[in-house]
Amino acid sequence: MGLSNRVRYFRFMRNELSQAELADKVSVSRQTIVAIEKGNYNPSVELALRLAKVLDTTVEELFVIEEVEA
Repeated sequence: MGLSNRVRYFRFMRNELSQAELADKVSVSRQTIVAIEKGNYNPSVELALRLAKVLDTTVEELFVIEEVEA
């Protein structure tokens, strides 16, 4: 199973926030937002909830578990 996200999509479509602005609103570094958007870092539940709140969506819409065939 893999985790994909739509942080970049919601950042542009909902609030038109820059990575730095979003990072500031959820109290992380811009590099953390970059890593999440690239799929290199999976956020904690707390951070996922903060991202969803700022981006005015749900965690379920923001992060999707993808089935990987064996």
